[in-house]
Amino acid sequence: MDVPDRFNRHYRLLATGLVAPLVAALILLPFGDSVPNTSDALLLVLVVVGVASAGDRLAGLLAALSAGLGFDFFLARPYQSLAIVSAADLQTALLLLGVGVAVTEIAYRGREQQAMARQRLGYLEGVEAAAKIAAEGSSSPSALIERVAGQIVQVMGLEKCRFDYGMGLDYPRLEPDGSVRWRNQSWAVDSFGLPADKDTELVVESGGRFMGRFLLRANPRTRPSRAERMVAAALAAQVGAALGAYRDPRSAG
Repeated sequence: MDVPDRFNRHYRLLATGLVAPLVAALILLPFGDSVPNTSDALLLVLVVVGVASAGDRLAGLLAALSAGLGFDFFLARPYQSLAIVSAADLQTALLLLGVGVAVTEIAYRGREQQAMARQRLGYLEGVEAAAKIAAEGSSSPSALIERVAGQIVQVMGLEKCRFDYGMGLDYPRLEPDGSVRWRNQSWAVDSFGLPADKDTELVVESGGRFMGRFLLRANPRTRPSRAERMVAAALAAQVGAALGAYRDPRSAG
């Protein structure tokens, strides 16, 4: 799904979150005297759940607020007024709003965890593919380097990633455990992102020998998680193995 599609989907969900609970409340309005208000509230909760299940937090919260207002205005006495004279109706309205917010948050976090799981699976498949290419030796090291550089850009959300066979001084360094160090100090990536004014190096080694390094170009908004940084380090390790085997063919056997 590209950016315009995501943009349009977001606003469609916002419109649904605003309108759907009000429409549901209007449908329930003729049954106000025969259906308990608690049942009306449960039906409105189902509408909120339907909107929240799409995984858009703002749309879910808007649906919860709309459901609360719809219940208050159409289903609680006095009708067509935001005033509530019954303590029970007030309690029901507040519970409806609270449950709607809670359901939205649960649905959003569930979607988020599902997306992260799919993302991690994609990362692992990328590492596995790189390891397979390195083990088979079916492509040149330069082709593997180019492919891994593209994967690192995708995994970490970088502007650019290039490979350099030389060494350099005073570069932030991404370690295999996902930490970043610069000038003998730990760099708080989660708080500050990757350094944007200088490339971060990811050293590629084979058997303790320096093979080269990936230079990671970030922007101030680049904040890859520790897991994503560790995946990038794992990808670089596959390049190190391939380069080591290429320079010393005996190690490939």
